[in-house]
Amino acid sequence: MTVETFVPGDDQPKAEQPNTTHATKVAPAMGQGSGSRIGFISLGCPKNLVDSERILTQLRTEGYDVVNTYEGADLVIVNTCGFIDSAVQESLDTIGEALSENGKVLVTGCLGAKENEIREVHPKVLGITGPHAYEMVLEQVHQHLPKPQHDPLTSLIPDHGVKLTPRHYAYLKISEGCNNRCTFCIIPALRGDLVSRPIGEVLDEAKRLKDAGVKELLVISQDTSAYGLDVKHKTGFWNGMPVKTRMTELCQKLAEMGIWVRLHYVYPYPHVDEVIPLMAEGKILPYLDIPFQHASPRVLKAMKRPGKAERTLEQIKKWREICPELVIRSTFIVGFPGETEEDFQILLDWLEEAQLDRVGCFKYSPVDGAVANDLAELVPEEVMEDRFQRFMAVAARISAERLQARVGTEMRVIVDELNDEGAVARAYTDAPEIDGKVILGGEFDVDVGQMVWASIEFANEYDLYATIVRDEEGKIDDLG
Repeated sequence: MTVETFVPGDDQPKAEQPNTTHATKVAPAMGQGSGSRIGFISLGCPKNLVDSERILTQLRTEGYDVVNTYEGADLVIVNTCGFIDSAVQESLDTIGEALSENGKVLVTGCLGAKENEIREVHPKVLGITGPHAYEMVLEQVHQHLPKPQHDPLTSLIPDHGVKLTPRHYAYLKISEGCNNRCTFCIIPALRGDLVSRPIGEVLDEAKRLKDAGVKELLVISQDTSAYGLDVKHKTGFWNGMPVKTRMTELCQKLAEMGIWVRLHYVYPYPHVDEVIPLMAEGKILPYLDIPFQHASPRVLKAMKRPGKAERTLEQIKKWREICPELVIRSTFIVGFPGETEEDFQILLDWLEEAQLDRVGCFKYSPVDGAVANDLAELVPEEVMEDRFQRFMAVAARISAERLQARVGTEMRVIVDELNDEGAVARAYTDAPEIDGKVILGGEFDVDVGQMVWASIEFANEYDLYATIVRDEEGKIDDLG
């Protein structure tokens, strides 16, 4: 399906995590010679990006060379997305391009769970594996490109492995799969049921990333609130101390590392209340990414979504009383099968009351294999488009009002990039790629990844404009 969502600071709608794909270009390594060069294309959400990092880390460990051109590769791996129809088509198109330009292609990732669909379009692919099938991918590589002869002492891999994100932030995936059965979603069919990573393993990875210079960890999964549910929240160990496999305890330990910790894909279960005090105390970022999806009780029931809209409003009010600085971002679907104008008005009224800071919206379109397709008559495209526009108008107004309230304040920001006009940064209020920015026009004497304090001077619907007033240590000058 074609999905349009709001991305702050961009004039054009852009696909939002985790439901559509984007390609990640992999930087080349030092050459190992003919017969060991692998091209790698990573499509999809941050969870897929983490899978790509794991595969690339193992390839580099074994001495393979990663190159960024089809012509220079002896083999190409495409890590696909298969959640929605537009993502499936992009994945198939990318596979086709790789076959046309190179000829030797392995396919992995979510679309790999639909091998017949891939083979029907591209019968010449060398091999297909599903999501998080790291060992199988390596086995297929070995079949077509034997392990190169290399000296591990001259091709060292950093402890944190190969990263596809900038040095100053990283995604920390805490589990695979999902136990929810939302009727519009096919993720459980692609990635299976919830499998939580051992908490000691997760914390070890977080520590390695911090030691490598990462200043912001973005905690991701299909359902972050459910972490540890599959193992009955058993007690694990880290640094010789017992730690329960549960979101609350995980956040407590991550908070001790002294870096930004941002929570994504959090379902509004009651125990989410336990992490709000950590946010109020400044131990983890006061930011929650919660995919509410709708507010009409009838539509939520048809979606099989956990939680009730009225109770969620009570939760939000309680959270903000404890942590007034809390920022909430969410995603919603308009035009769900059977959605009436009354249902949609309930959603608009709920949005007005919830006053969410960051909001994305999808127009529903059938996904192959989704139960929702057959629940009711599909909403006409023109009706969906009208509701999408009305929804986004309300969301944009709320966003503008909430950002305007920050004008005249000072905020700690992290620099993401430098361009011809100055620096582009983010505050705690914004996750990379999907939220807004803090534009530091005319500010060049800073480094990417540096944290500074900025005075907010202007705001539009999605972004803040600011001037640096001091660095992390409180100095006003010599910020470079």
